[in-house]
Amino acid sequence: MRFEIKNFVRNSLLPVHTLKNLSPDIMNRNKLQERLINFAVLVVKLSETMPNTYAGKHFGQQLLRSGSSPALNYGESQSAESKKDFIHKMSLVLKELRESYVNLIIIKRTGCHKNEAIVSDAIKECNELISIFVSSIQTVKNKGG
Repeated sequence: MRFEIKNFVRNSLLPVHTLKNLSPDIMNRNKLQERLINFAVLVVKLSETMPNTYAGKHFGQQLLRSGSSPALNYGESQSAESKKDFIHKMSLVLKELRESYVNLIIIKRTGCHKNEAIVSDAIKECNELISIFVSSIQTVKNKGG
């Protein structure tokens, strides 16, 4: 799920004329927001293909909650009232991504899915997002102010 700028602009929540005038920092935040939204969409698609068994329903519903939460919490973090509040909200995103990752591994190992490609894509993207948020949180903690 890599985004090139042309795909990012086409899939963005912002109008193209607005994107041209944004700073690189804002572009990166919007690109990350798009990745989180696309991850949530992938999770929705995966949960819809889970088998109609007790385990399929359980893991599908849990993944739907934890996998859609990061995009929502990240959006909220953009309105943080302080550095401490921002770190807290970003940490919530990371927590939910880690929960989703473990859930995806369980789904993969149990074979409780109908589409191996979607599961593998979701695991890969979730792992990349975890790395981004670990790094981002550490960077903010290390900055003075």
